[in-house]
Amino acid sequence: MLLAATDLSKRFGGVAAVRRLDFHLDPGEILAIIGPNGAGKTTVLNLLSGVFPADEGRIVLDGTDITRLPAEDRCHLGLGRAFQVVQPFPEMTVRDNLMVGALFGARQRSLAEARKRTEEVLALTGLSGRAAMPARDLTLAGEKRVEMARAIATSPRVLLLDEVMAGLLPQEADEMLAVVRAVRETGVAVLFIEHVMRVVRDLADRVVVMDFGEKIAEGSYRDVTGHPKVIEAYLGTEETGGA
Repeated sequence: MLLAATDLSKRFGGVAAVRRLDFHLDPGEILAIIGPNGAGKTTVLNLLSGVFPADEGRIVLDGTDITRLPAEDRCHLGLGRAFQVVQPFPEMTVRDNLMVGALFGARQRSLAEARKRTEEVLALTGLSGRAAMPARDLTLAGEKRVEMARAIATSPRVLLLDEVMAGLLPQEADEMLAVVRAVRETGVAVLFIEHVMRVVRDLADRVVVMDFGEKIAEGSYRDVTGHPKVIEAYLGTEETGGA
């Protein structure tokens, strides 16, 4: 396995946001974490990426215990993340936004190597035609693509995606799906959070379902969507078709 969390727990005051969570991600796999609002999904990504420290448990990336490492060290070891609330550098071009990721990423790079990596990621993510555009002029779909591309530019072994399809039109979501599949083809494993069930169905190799901070089901999309606990906790109240 490439990434594993064991007994992962996090409390905020009296609220247990994540409770003794176990899961793993295999090399080249696309894993979805789903669940109702407040289930603890984004907290899990924050724990994995080092935004929050875990209260209990262990996180291992390719044999290295990263539980207590700061976020920047996790990135240098190959853990990339795209956030739900996109924050491109607005005055910088799309190309320069990606250069930030390329220079900060998993391997020490010269400026020439970072430029080469940036051009590779622009092509991979379909952003070459907008490379010289200021990020402030992008649509929401464009901003989301740049957010993901900047994370890809760090050369991650594991890419964490937090609702990158949210707010997109169906065609825009399909284009993002194609980008994620292309990233996987380069050997990157992907862990993503998503509410749009069509995206989960079409993209995930395996699905983990959370409710009240706990894992209540795990398996294929078909298996988990037929699980009684999942239907009761999530699919009975959340959208089942998606955009």
